[in-house]
Amino acid sequence: MTPTRRHFLGAAGASLGVPLLAKSAAPAPKVSANDKVQVALIGCGGMGQNDAKSSTATGLTKIVAACDCYDGRLDHMKETYGRDIFTTKNYQEILSRKDIDAVLIGTPDHWHQPITIAAMNAGKDVYCEKPMVHSVDEGQAVVDAQHKSARILQIGSQRVSSILYAKARELYRQGAIGDLNMVEAWWDRNSAVGAWEYTVPLDASTQTCDWTQFQGDAPKKEWDPHRFFRWRCYRDYGTGVAGDLFVHLFSGLHFITSSLGPTRAFATGGLRFWTDGREVPDVMLGLFDYPKTPQHPAFNLVLRVNFVSGGEENEGFRFIGSHGVMTIGRTVTLNKTAEQTEPGWSISTFAQKIQDEYKKEYFAKYPHSPLNPNYRLTAASVTEDHREVFEAPSHYSDHVDHHRNFALAVRSRKPVVEDGAFGFRAAAPALLSNMSYYEKKEIYWNPSAMKIGKA
Repeated sequence: MTPTRRHFLGAAGASLGVPLLAKSAAPAPKVSANDKVQVALIGCGGMGQNDAKSSTATGLTKIVAACDCYDGRLDHMKETYGRDIFTTKNYQEILSRKDIDAVLIGTPDHWHQPITIAAMNAGKDVYCEKPMVHSVDEGQAVVDAQHKSARILQIGSQRVSSILYAKARELYRQGAIGDLNMVEAWWDRNSAVGAWEYTVPLDASTQTCDWTQFQGDAPKKEWDPHRFFRWRCYRDYGTGVAGDLFVHLFSGLHFITSSLGPTRAFATGGLRFWTDGREVPDVMLGLFDYPKTPQHPAFNLVLRVNFVSGGEENEGFRFIGSHGVMTIGRTVTLNKTAEQTEPGWSISTFAQKIQDEYKKEYFAKYPHSPLNPNYRLTAASVTEDHREVFEAPSHYSDHVDHHRNFALAVRSRKPVVEDGAFGFRAAAPALLSNMSYYEKKEIYWNPSAMKIGKA
């Protein structure tokens, strides 16, 4: 049948990020409702500058400072936000400034935890890119620092602020697909940039790049512009396909199902195409067990990331339930199936006498079965699969909504959905995938306690 298509805005974008937690995170705001939140960007690479753009697009913030280890990016920040913004290669100079209310952290992954903790301890609210941490053993310290400092902390997986994912959560909670039994999630890419072959600038050198600051506590290496500008390819600084992309899928899944995470993870894959010296796979497959909770039955998750997909970039979910399938991509598509009320049969290999006797008993038990040639179908007895498609407006940006939610939380002191605990529970199974891949074994996880091992 022809699908029903619905264009919708759902709940107002500003409310999606802060509806679930009531306890205030910090004292009364220091930012007037009529003033813009003064924001500094730490880490001005592609994602960092995209965060700055999305933040200012809300109309609620102003970029007043920037920090990066490459001169060219600091120059570009001045070109974009004005020559009067403060720039530095040392993030500590950002944290010491009294005119900065909040920081956006877009650094390589190995800097996420130390800068996030330092910023909150310095009294700054923090928007930190995903994954929240570089390794599982770093996570609890971030959660503890947020609680102790009472700062706003939002992790940058924008699906938790998406009106599409809010609609998917609404449908899921309404039981639109019945009991969940499996989820499939994928992210396919087929371009050099999508595979992190980022451009190395012509002036890249130790004069324009602070290689020592960039490395931080990572193992010390000789200057290498590829490690500096293509850091996602190296385990010292990045978290590979799992930390870059699996974590988005985990955060979206956890938002929709209210799950705390899986109890067991296994991952495999390999380096199939991008043999450019990188240390991480370009194909990864993951299998995860999710436990039964009051919100959902036990289910399994299958994840796939492929950097040589043979087509355009594509990512999404399929939630497979007892009464339907919900697919999430650029739209939310709901395919509801009629509930099976009879078992059907497989009797064709039996002797004809046995078949006839079985049919007689079957039709006595199911008198309105469509298998009965003597049963006349009526309009009331006909059931059809039902398909609905929910679309966001063409101009919609969940990135902007995610930053809007952060800026509003900075003003109101109302907690965000993707705080330190949520961010850790999304990052952990991604990082467990890396552990499983490299150690070639399944990894058990306690999602409630946020610790490795069985519950």
